[in-house]
Amino acid sequence: MLSADSISMSEDVRDYVFENSRRYHKYSEGRYHFPNDDAEQEREDMQHAMVMLLCDGKLHFAPLDDPRSILDLGTGTGIWAIDMGDQYPAAEILGVDLSPIQPLWVPQNVQFLVDNVEEEWVQSPNSLDYIHARQMAPSIRDWPRIISEAFKALKPGGWLEIQDLKCVAGCDDGTMREDDALADFAKTLAEALCKLDIDCIESVENYARWLREAGFMNVKEIKLKAPLGTWPTDPHQKKVGLYNRNMIYDGLHGFTIRPFTHGLNWTPEQVEVYLIDVRKAILNSEAHIYLPFQSVYAQKPLRARSL
Repeated sequence: MLSADSISMSEDVRDYVFENSRRYHKYSEGRYHFPNDDAEQEREDMQHAMVMLLCDGKLHFAPLDDPRSILDLGTGTGIWAIDMGDQYPAAEILGVDLSPIQPLWVPQNVQFLVDNVEEEWVQSPNSLDYIHARQMAPSIRDWPRIISEAFKALKPGGWLEIQDLKCVAGCDDGTMREDDALADFAKTLAEALCKLDIDCIESVENYARWLREAGFMNVKEIKLKAPLGTWPTDPHQKKVGLYNRNMIYDGLHGFTIRPFTHGLNWTPEQVEVYLIDVRKAILNSEAHIYLPFQSVYAQKPLRARSL
């Protein structure tokens, strides 16, 4: 059990909230501003496929050595946890999320739990070999607290890894115009989340510092570029860009409808009108745009003080 408030997969946590034709989690309602319906689950799985391509098939960058206990924060559809269960059959994998949307048929060493990772953890100290979080920057309000809880829960020598696509439209060759609709979309989404007390830009930029301040050592950063669209000449990067474009395109409504209506006080109609130009830009942009991808991982010292 991760927190004192965690709930196993019972029917009472399968209630949902519906808003603007999208379905959201009911447990700890309002903590997460993106949907959990079938369309969003398909997008999440496409995102996983894209990240796997971008990272050359690596599920993690932390140098794991025969891990036996692994925790996946914000597991979503559970696809990463399931893949880890297959890769490390001797390990016990626990995926936690606010939504009980994970499949019932999973490897025997994989389990899922409905939980809010921003509550105080009751995970046994010094009990985990590896903690993983991916694409949680748009969700977490207090990263130093999460990192502190992870530090306590990890065994000495254990690893924490945080991976994120940064909500910024990057371009290195001047092909992106100042009024580019995709760049404006990323900026506006980040602003909307800030209104909801989530700074998804600052968090990605400060992971390494927060890890060091929490007591972690061997802090490493891996920075990659996920092209948006099929503009790269390299066939592998072109495929990454295709997956990324499809993932972003399919997710536009889910990304924006709640943050924009709750954070920026837009009407649903204003959101729909705004997305017209964004969709056109995704399909037709000649700009060589990419999303920065970052993996930051760090190790709990072997002689860390028991907590």
